[in-house]
Amino acid sequence: MGQPLAGKRIGLVAGWASRRNGGVFEAMVGQAALIRDLGGEPSIFAARDEHSDADRARFGEAQVFYADPVGPAALAYAPALSDAMAMAKLDCLHLHGIWQGSSLVAAQWARANERRYVISPHGMLDPWITGRSRTRKALFRWTVERANWRSARIFHALTRDEENDIRRWIPEAQVSVVPNPAPATCKSRTSLPPPHAIYLGRIHEKKNVDGLLDAWNLLAERGELAADARLTIAGWGEPDAIDRLERRFASGVPQADFVGPVHGEAKTSLLRDARTLVLPSFSEGLPMAILEAWAAGTPTIQSEGCHLPEGMDAGAAIASSTEPDSIASALRQVLSLDERGWLAMSRAAQGLAAGAFGRETIASRWAKVYSGLMDDQAHG
Repeated sequence: MGQPLAGKRIGLVAGWASRRNGGVFEAMVGQAALIRDLGGEPSIFAARDEHSDADRARFGEAQVFYADPVGPAALAYAPALSDAMAMAKLDCLHLHGIWQGSSLVAAQWARANERRYVISPHGMLDPWITGRSRTRKALFRWTVERANWRSARIFHALTRDEENDIRRWIPEAQVSVVPNPAPATCKSRTSLPPPHAIYLGRIHEKKNVDGLLDAWNLLAERGELAADARLTIAGWGEPDAIDRLERRFASGVPQADFVGPVHGEAKTSLLRDARTLVLPSFSEGLPMAILEAWAAGTPTIQSEGCHLPEGMDAGAAIASSTEPDSIASALRQVLSLDERGWLAMSRAAQGLAAGAFGRETIASRWAKVYSGLMDDQAHG
């Protein structure tokens, strides 16, 4: 792979750098490892939250700086990060996510150092997201994000759909499209697993877990679930969202479980034992759960909001809408596959994880983005 970023100090800044930030956190963990593979020295900057200390080790040998937030918790504004970023003497800065206090911290760094940086919105300019809390976002855009976006040299889009979203808001933006890398692939699957479906991710309205549960109930009501069929919901979220989901399970969801958050070996086992991972989201950036499933050789069911048509094109995924009937149809299809058909999908999934979304492929593209930004800065 080489080390084109040898000796370069690259800062990754976000509202939170823990499981509280869901898929953005997983993307940052992967980005820090990728920077190290390229010879760079990643440093992480984020507001402190209840999971910060427990999740710090996920960044390995990278320097991690947490600062206490001030103001509303959802803004994750930690002004003390400005001093930490100044002391780090960064060669390059990469902001993960927008609509939070980290946007202000990044813009302040740019002004103080007369440098520009990379912004990864992580799907936060998707119409489903921007259509929520319109008044708050309009105010935040005029008071914070305008300066943040002007300070960016490059906007990073995870998909072509996200590139279009960025250009709707910032027509003049220079956009580089680079997907998240998939984890390393597991050993190839050799047999058909039991008819177990899983959901893995944040418990949030945009993920449409209710739609998935409605679909599962439809299959049960129609007598279309095998005796050993199982749906497992694994994830985390705000207390209100978890309480609502637990109440729904308490009222009865047949052949299904909510197991809370899973990490490490528990997550790997869940993925490896599943027939399919289902993600019927209304809105995503580029969902890490799908890349993790493909790396494990687990085919997926996914909505258009996941922005990964490559899965259907390669035969690694089945498309569904966000409606329960459509999700139920996709579940019926994948749970009824014979071993030959399912193993073909499993091989296609791992082919994507090792190929188009493989670590070396994505690393080489990021090396060009970071090197190009630093070259531009060196030449004024």
